[in-house]
Amino acid sequence: MKTKPFMMEDNDMTKTNAIGWFDLYVNQLDRATKFYETICQQTLEDLIDPTGETKMKVFSSDMSVYGSSGALVESKYQKPGLGGTMVYFSVEDCLLDEKKLKSFGGKLVRQKFSIGKFGFVSICEDSEGNQIGLSSMK
Repeated sequence: MKTKPFMMEDNDMTKTNAIGWFDLYVNQLDRATKFYETICQQTLEDLIDPTGETKMKVFSSDMSVYGSSGALVESKYQKPGLGGTMVYFSVEDCLLDEKKLKSFGGKLVRQKFSIGKFGFVSICEDSEGNQIGLSSMK
């Protein structure tokens, strides 16, 4: 069966995107903030991590338009460098997808945890060894 190539004008803007968020890990949040504010020509804002485990600065965003937002993150769980960007896939419920990981060659790195009013996330490893996040409101 031949499929039609994706065209931007075919995009239904009411559908959600696969990528719901990204974390860009940094060693020194202040230094990285200055770099990205200069390069992206915008002011990054403090983002309070509900777990209290990381320092974060969020890129400006408008959740009603195409694309996703994300943050610079200083964390003891992940460091910058090769593979240092975390992509979060939007799922119905992180817990349900955690249970599927092993059967498809993945593994759980960090069990589902609350990120406050933003829902829940799980940190996983895919079948290729890439670290990814799962994000859900349930």
